[in-house]
Amino acid sequence: MINELRTFIAVCRHGTFAAAGERIGLTQSAVSSQVKRLEEALGFELFERTGRSATLNAAGQTTLARAEEICALYAKLGELPHDAANGGLLRIGAIASTQSTLVARALARLRKELPLLRVHVSPGVSMRLMDELDSGAIDAAVIIRPPFGILPELAWQSLVQEPYVLIAPRKLPGKDWRVLIQEQPFLRYDRASFGGRMVERFLRREGIAVNDSIELDEIAGLIHMTSKGLGVALVPLVEAHLPLPAGVRMLSLGELTFHREVGLLLRKPRASPPAAAQFAQCLREAAQ
Repeated sequence: MINELRTFIAVCRHGTFAAAGERIGLTQSAVSSQVKRLEEALGFELFERTGRSATLNAAGQTTLARAEEICALYAKLGELPHDAANGGLLRIGAIASTQSTLVARALARLRKELPLLRVHVSPGVSMRLMDELDSGAIDAAVIIRPPFGILPELAWQSLVQEPYVLIAPRKLPGKDWRVLIQEQPFLRYDRASFGGRMVERFLRREGIAVNDSIELDEIAGLIHMTSKGLGVALVPLVEAHLPLPAGVRMLSLGELTFHREVGLLLRKPRASPPAAAQFAQCLREAAQ
């Protein structure tokens, strides 16, 4: 029932079933089904439904506060009862490209400072990790900076700026990135991700038409496909994927270069465990 409660909270926060589904990675139908199951379990309706709109009713407003409290308590079940500064559990969410580099270096530092601390690292895309942080499922999220405003109860700490480049098969002739990107099959960074949205905005801003071929949310996959001669791609230059494979070359975008900002998202200190602040400091040192 925890999943149903989290979905209910997401609907309340994002306004509609469709918006909630987009934020938590479910279809509108799946969100509706989970809310329906919750209502059946509780024995009363949570929303006033009119056509396609759903407005929280009085029972729903009361339930929302209790649901948030239950989810927050559930998230703390894994914590040890003694002082979290010396032990306990720190729950970190991190995008895949940071886990073996930035996060690993930070955790090596943190382990020296808090040897009894248990750490759980969850993978995920930036949007999902941001929602998990907001709901209390994790204590910190290493993600791409969202292209929209950050909730006032959350704090952003910038860590690294990663420039985008065009990658192409090494055997493919040509030095003009603009020509290559328009003539070759385009391997697209998934538009549902924060990083992929940056690529889409860049292409629109520059008026560049591409021949879409394959779309995925995995930088390593895009690089591998490029090495197999499947096309060209715009990707951020990420430490975890350097050096590039022998069959791949990169072309700078010159003065048009844009960047992906990776950072740490935390709840404000009063809502975060003490170890989260120490992890943040270790990340700052690891990024230097």
